[in-house]
Amino acid sequence: MPRVVLVTGVSRYLGGRMARILTEDPQISRVVGVDVVPPRMDIGGAEFVRADIRNPIISKVINAAEVDTVVHMGVIATPVQAGGRMSMKEINVIGTMQLLAACQKAPSVAKLIVKSSSSIYGAGPKDPAMFTEEMEPKHTPGSGWAKDSVEVEGYVRGFARRRPDVDVTTLRFANFLGPRVDTPMSSYFSLPVVPTPLGHDARLQFIHEDDGLEAIRRATVGDHPGMFNIAGDGVISLSQAARRAGRPTVPLPTSSAGIVGAMIRRMGLADFSPEQVRFLTYGRGIDTTRMRDIFGFEPQHTTPETFDSFVRGRQLNRLMPPERVEAAEEQLVSMLTGGGVSR
Repeated sequence: MPRVVLVTGVSRYLGGRMARILTEDPQISRVVGVDVVPPRMDIGGAEFVRADIRNPIISKVINAAEVDTVVHMGVIATPVQAGGRMSMKEINVIGTMQLLAACQKAPSVAKLIVKSSSSIYGAGPKDPAMFTEEMEPKHTPGSGWAKDSVEVEGYVRGFARRRPDVDVTTLRFANFLGPRVDTPMSSYFSLPVVPTPLGHDARLQFIHEDDGLEAIRRATVGDHPGMFNIAGDGVISLSQAARRAGRPTVPLPTSSAGIVGAMIRRMGLADFSPEQVRFLTYGRGIDTTRMRDIFGFEPQHTTPETFDSFVRGRQLNRLMPPERVEAAEEQLVSMLTGGGVSR
């Protein structure tokens, strides 16, 4: 059982909630939350320490608190959150390198939990129906958060070889969704008009924010070393999701998807990367057999139930004013015809 737990990324929603959840466990004596800015949400009885995991100072924090369990939730999914793609990569990759270096030198550290992503499998036309943890990607991610996640997992495997005495648990999550968490997918399905790849209807999987946090909690307080895919049961197609959200769709040629995605990103409406466009084109399925049989975890929400929870929480299925839909459609047409974007 962990005694002193360090949680990274506590200024963001999931990291802050995780810190608060762990403070409610009477068997954990101390929770230390670190980030570069103070959390805006209640982190319960966790102690906040302003520290940048990109800086070697994180080693002093771990040693001073005699941390025995590290929960790494500091990998950022969107450049907007980080202040740009360059800063995002530094936090994700350089930050993870420094954190693992600190853990390697700290004799007190006995357990590491890493919040990773199923995006490491990539997305493409040659993908299997379901990826198992042992499978290699058919289309290796080449940009954004997905590429960062591949690099992060590589450093984690290296750390596990250097410190075989540390139990390492890596959780590859499907896209988080729910009534409160903000993700690229929640931004995408909140658009007044949802652009979709013409001729494709991707299969999507989600994990409810509450289920995802419960999986991390179990990995923290239990003994579950290894790699695990984490997702809610079932799948939902892109077209079904848009209908459930009450969002009109505009099918676009895949050759235009990257242009539209870039324009939407500049407008600040949603965060699109080339990898996210590929995901919305081809989808992805992950096998969760190990999650149930070895990790012993059963999510409380299926993928369709998770999406419905997101829709209810954001009140998306209300009737949208026609003028808002028309304005969004006009902007999409303007993008495709080279007319630019008006604010």
